[in-house]
Amino acid sequence: MQVKKVLTYGGMAFVAYYLFARPTDAADAVRGVFDNVINAADSLAQFVNNLA
Repeated sequence: MQVKKVLTYGGMAFVAYYLFARPTDAADAVRGVFDNVINAADSLAQFVNNLA
């Protein structure tokens, strides 16, 4: 359990550092993730529509 806590806090510290050190790159990364989620949802909607 101790390793999980250390990795969790380390990951959170890295994300916080990344947000403050490179806010533009962090925003681009978040935008990219949301674009991928939206594209996946659109693809799933098209698949379901084509089933009918």
